[in-house]
Amino acid sequence: MKAKKSLGQNFLTDETILQNIANSIPTNINDLIIEIGPGLGALTKYLTKKNSYLLGYEIDTSLKPYLKIYENNKTKILFQDFLKANFKEDINKEYENIYIIANIPYYITTPIIKKAMTIKNLKSMSLLVQKEVAERFCAKPHSKAYGSLTVYLNYYFDIKYLFDVKKTCFNPIPKVDSAVVNFTKKEKQAKVLNEELFFKLIEDSFQYKRKTLKNNLKNYNLDKINEIYTKYNLKETTRAEELSLDIFIDITNNLSQ
Repeated sequence: MKAKKSLGQNFLTDETILQNIANSIPTNINDLIIEIGPGLGALTKYLTKKNSYLLGYEIDTSLKPYLKIYENNKTKILFQDFLKANFKEDINKEYENIYIIANIPYYITTPIIKKAMTIKNLKSMSLLVQKEVAERFCAKPHSKAYGSLTVYLNYYFDIKYLFDVKKTCFNPIPKVDSAVVNFTKKEKQAKVLNEELFFKLIEDSFQYKRKTLKNNLKNYNLDKINEIYTKYNLKETTRAEELSLDIFIDITNNLSQ
């Protein structure tokens, strides 16, 4: 089966890596695993052994002969775009927890995560992504990889970098290495008084990375922002990448009062 470049297909062929990805989610018989982009079924065959329910979304209909063999009373493959999925129709029963596993192209990573977050009872996701993207997901303040996406995701998830996946583990071989990252939904989410303001504040804070935070937020109430500067002993030269999630939340809540 020849991979389709237009769909960003790179088939993972390393059996040890495939098993490690399958084992990265601790499911039971009452849970549902959603696999995005099962491809030739290399990972699917390990996921079916977990005895959970399995729902696959594959956009490439030419892969039907490879995937239909895995269908049974607990495994179903839908040949459609995950980003256009109607979960109320597709997930037609209650599950204790829902897990997502995916090998996803870079250009749809963020849309897939945002779509996944709308799923009720989502417990965690294990995503195979480009290594550079994985480092951005797991970045800490004061690092170059730390950005608005990092803050946004850390608001919802506890994020853990699991392991590297060399480019030679794929067919065809991509240009860069990959990594597997796990996102576990936070049981207790930090209290934000105004989420709409919070998300806008994050976006504006990182709009111009070379500018100071105050320059990026000059259209906000600087008196309120100065109160947070004083609280955390921040310098006038502070940039967005130096602030933790908690400080962004504190700024938002202070602006909301």
